Amino acid sequence: QVQVVESGGGLVQPGGSLRLSCAASGIIFSKNVMGWYRHAPGKERELVAVISNGGDTNYSDSVKGRFTISRNNAKNTVYVQMNSLKVEDKAVYYCNVKHRFGVGPWLTYWGQGTPVIVSS
Repeated sequence: QVQVVESGGGLVQPGGSLRLSCAASGIIFSKNVMGWYRHAPGKERELVAVISNGGDTNYSDSVKGRFTISRNNAKNTVYVQMNSLKVEDKAVYYCNVKHRFGVGPWLTYWGQGTPVIVSS
């Protein structure tokens, strides 16, 4: 079993910055992807950014150039630095960890979510 715990959410003014952190514990296979999704009221949960164990990244178009995802493989942690935050970035942000052993199925785990509120 993998446990996923996020931290770092909070209230920030438009144009401000926040850094979210996520720590995964338990047995994590070497082939894995860690990342962030968000869920805003009235909207579907959407991908924010993900990063593979090899460092490949994928960003939502809405955050490209403003958010930067990174990870520490030794600590099984993933971060997202969020700059130039907009009101529309307000959401609950969820950390996601998925991994697979060999060619087996992907196993997916979610954190409990951390709220990001962008407001003046």
